[in-house]
Amino acid sequence: MSVPAAHDAACIFCKIIKGEIPSFKLIETKYLYSFLDIQPVTEGHALIVPKYHGAKLHDIPDEYLSDVLPTAKKLAKALGVDTEGLDNPVGYNILQNNGKIAHQEVDHVHFHVIPKRDKDTGLVVGWPAQPTDFAKLGEVHKEIMSKLEAHL
Repeated sequence: MSVPAAHDAACIFCKIIKGEIPSFKLIETKYLYSFLDIQPVTEGHALIVPKYHGAKLHDIPDEYLSDVLPTAKKLAKALGVDTEGLDNPVGYNILQNNGKIAHQEVDHVHFHVIPKRDKDTGLVVGWPAQPTDFAKLGEVHKEIMSKLEAHL
């Protein structure tokens, strides 16, 4: 059974999904929208957002979550985290927080794909967001898009 999409007119992610706020889109399906985080923890930090407005994971119908992990896997590969070797230890985090107390900043379920290319970058204790640099985001966007297109 298909559940109609729910939106909140005041929600920043709902506005991004509807195209009211610009984003560096990476992947879009019937059920989700993925784009670069504008305050990345590290280069390539991406968000995956269901097209159903709900504050916590349990608020989202299953069908709107069906593309999340396949999308996270595609993004991880496009970000180069599948190139690990003895001289190139690479990892990544898939992060999803529920509620302010759990460090959720936007009350719309979303998943972070965060590359971990070395011990000093990526997810660490705390949240070391970088300042917004739209020119650099544009460059990163182009690079990831070319890799995504090669994998699609």
